[in-house]
Amino acid sequence: MSAGGTKKKACVTGGNGYIASVLIKMMLEKGYAVKTTVRNPDDMEKNSHLKDLQALGSLEVLRADLDDEGSFDEAVAGCDYAFLVAAPVNLHSENPEKELIEPAVRGTLNVMRSCAKAGTVKRVVLTSSAAAVSSRPLQGDGHVLDENSWSDVEFLTANKSGPWGYPVSKVLSEKEACRFAEEHGISLVTVCPVLTVGAAPAKKIHTSVPASLSLLSGDDAAFGVLKGVEMATGGVPMVHVADLCRAEVFVAEEDAASGRYICCGVNTTVAELARFLTEKYPQYTVKADLLSGELLEKPRVRLSSARLVKEGFEFKKKTLDEIYDDVVEHGKALGILPN
Repeated sequence: MSAGGTKKKACVTGGNGYIASVLIKMMLEKGYAVKTTVRNPDDMEKNSHLKDLQALGSLEVLRADLDDEGSFDEAVAGCDYAFLVAAPVNLHSENPEKELIEPAVRGTLNVMRSCAKAGTVKRVVLTSSAAAVSSRPLQGDGHVLDENSWSDVEFLTANKSGPWGYPVSKVLSEKEACRFAEEHGISLVTVCPVLTVGAAPAKKIHTSVPASLSLLSGDDAAFGVLKGVEMATGGVPMVHVADLCRAEVFVAEEDAASGRYICCGVNTTVAELARFLTEKYPQYTVKADLLSGELLEKPRVRLSSARLVKEGFEFKKKTLDEIYDDVVEHGKALGILPN
């Protein structure tokens, strides 16, 4: 509660998304009044979890679209904090510039404009991605990347290999948001999560969840995502979604927080993950045939959350054991794994 007994208000964009659904639940449990945005509030297939979350506290669901200028005005009006979680994720678009990069930057600035207009927003927290940190050519082993590391846009744009548009969209959205925040005197903090796993209220399946379970499910395409992360970044950095959302609330409420924060619970590899899952879940057979080809024994590149920890944040899930605690149950509930 803030002074005078009124609830603090927060806006979370993209309420039907995986991360946003956990963040909304957490904010409600902390006593915040929350406004969230979705493209179509009437689409119950995507939004039914928001109805359930309304039982926890004051949650208003509003219609807004990243492409529509001004459509976030109502959602951020009167809010103390704005969490920008919604973003286009179209990884395999035919035309990444038009279908991913431009809409991502435009959408971010659209919400930032609404925050500037509102005049009440004390802090904006932008959810970026470790893809904005680690997509760059690095030779050899033993690299530790911190917040000063940026993905190499020129390299990505020139080579156009893999889902290159995604890291580019994240770098450019971050940089444009920073520029806008400086020009308009907005306090902006950016969080760069790694591969995010764990249970969430949202029923919509997020790429990272099937990827984290692909060695148990045998899903080739999902395993391709996991292996792709290792090939692109030199390791498989992971964080539990509950820790990520706790970090987002932490940097929102912590007055001294500023700039970028990497959010990573553990740095592992596909091979290490396979060994861990074989031991922990003997009832499933780890699909050994997926493990052919070149795999790293240990990460060549590690992502460091030292800055976040130094400023007082504590990860609750720092081992694969702790991180995977609810992942398998969640996978069963979503039908990714057999019961």
